Amino acid sequence: MVASQANARLHLVATLLVIVAAVLSRLTLTEWALLMFAIGTVWTAEALNTAIESAVDLASPDQHLLAERAKDAAAGGVLLASIFAAVVGLIVFLPRWL
Repeated sequence: MVASQANARLHLVATLLVIVAAVLSRLTLTEWALLMFAIGTVWTAEALNTAIESAVDLASPDQHLLAERAKDAAAGGVLLASIFAAVVGLIVFLPRWL
């Protein structure tokens, strides 16, 4: 997935940065669990998005409104997961950094 999807590469960079920040911030076990859950949710959404997009492309190589809606909905799921993961990151890191 990382080899073929540009957004997955961005998620990989973000994941690594968050892990480094977490180590440097000496998080509690609960804070680590929250971050790992958020990271796992984003990666799961990205994997499902990639699978849905591939299946739709295979089933409907031509432009089709329903195919476009399916791909947009899957991408929207990744966006939502990423937004909520960022919120979790702010909740965990901001109190330590301020």
